[in-house]
Parts: sequence; structure tokens; C-alpha cells
Amino acid sequence: MNLFRSEEHAKNWAGFAPESDEGIIPLPDLVKLFSGSYFQRRLDGDWVSKSRQYAAEMMADLAAIGKTGPFWKFARP
Repeated sequence: MNLFRSEEHAKNWAGFAPESDEGIIPLPDLVKLFSGSYFQRRLDGDWVSKSRQYAAEMMADLAAIGKTGPFWKFARP
């Protein structure tokens, strides 16, 4: 994860890859994602049994902030 002061700053970075453009998230949206159950409840004893539920919540949060493209899809093994 790299933190930049703006989307423009990120896109001007020498290491920027155009295919990762969809991965740029403003800080308030990033805070929303990391404050969800998937991350906040990781130390709970039942986290593993509820991880699919928490992942679904995280995907809903991603959709709410407009991140629904292929970059954000979980790859199935």
C-alpha cells in the first residue's frame, strides 16, 4: 500500500501502473473499509466461521464507494 496526497500525485509517481488505476482509494473510503467487521473482529474466536459473512460486508462496502470492477474481485483458488 502506498499513500499519496492526491490521485494526481499517485498517477504522476514513476512506479504507477495504469492497470492499477481502479485501486486508488481516497482516505475516508479506506477508513470505511478498514473499520468493517472483516478487520475489526479478527481477534474474535468465531472470526473464521464468520469470515465469509464479513467478506460479503466488505464487498458491499466496496460497492458503496464505487469499487466494483475486476481489480476488486477476489480471485478464487
